[in-house]
Amino acid sequence: MSQVHLEVSGKIAELKLDNPAKLNALTVGMMDQLAAHLDTIEQSDVACVLLTAEGDRAFCTGADINAWGDLSPAAFARRWVRDGHRLFDRLARLAKPTIAVLGGHAFGGGLELASACDIRVMAPKATLALPEAGVGIVPGWSGTQRLARLLPEPVIKEMALFGRRLSAERAFALGFIAEISDDPHAAALAIAEKVGTLSQRATEIAKFMIHAGAGEDQAAMIEALGSAAIAASADRDEGVAAFREKRKPEFPGI
Repeated sequence: MSQVHLEVSGKIAELKLDNPAKLNALTVGMMDQLAAHLDTIEQSDVACVLLTAEGDRAFCTGADINAWGDLSPAAFARRWVRDGHRLFDRLARLAKPTIAVLGGHAFGGGLELASACDIRVMAPKATLALPEAGVGIVPGWSGTQRLARLLPEPVIKEMALFGRRLSAERAFALGFIAEISDDPHAAALAIAEKVGTLSQRATEIAKFMIHAGAGEDQAAMIEALGSAAIAASADRDEGVAAFREKRKPEFPGI
């Protein structure tokens, strides 16, 4: 049974984690389902994506220990960490604007998942944490990498080295949270509806430009921007036409 649901309403897509009995902890199956839904969203005409979770206790408390606890070191590194990285990178580089709706706590992989979204809306009672050291591991899905571009180094060290939680108020003050709301879903929905009135092409290009500047897969972002520009040119049209007509292309001047 699916534990990650995709619902589309107009220009807004909602991805919902649905494993409340385990505080929405991620399993291999959930990660596979999330990856498949991201592929569907990328090919759709939705303007914005909400990443939500069932229940109000936790957005996601990370990876289900039962899913990785018995893996060999090689399998843990390959199947769990590397595959997880590919999924989180896929979310971070989605062409659509994304909003993480943190109605409850986001720990470990759950915080890393939220970090892969463009912005985050959080409930006042929710907290953020990197508790991996308590079970003898380290953050493995960009908690020491992407998160380091979003939060000051001393703050990440507080969480990863000293086990301290980050409150909604402090996360907002640090710019990690866009808004604190008693109803984070409604607040995120209002933001998403505004996105639906904007140029989707402009928001996509702006996202790629920001990512290139911030170092989020900079090489791929630069090539995507350049490819988009040349694809809209007369040169591309002439090159394709000449290839199909088996003739030498005659490119227009600048």
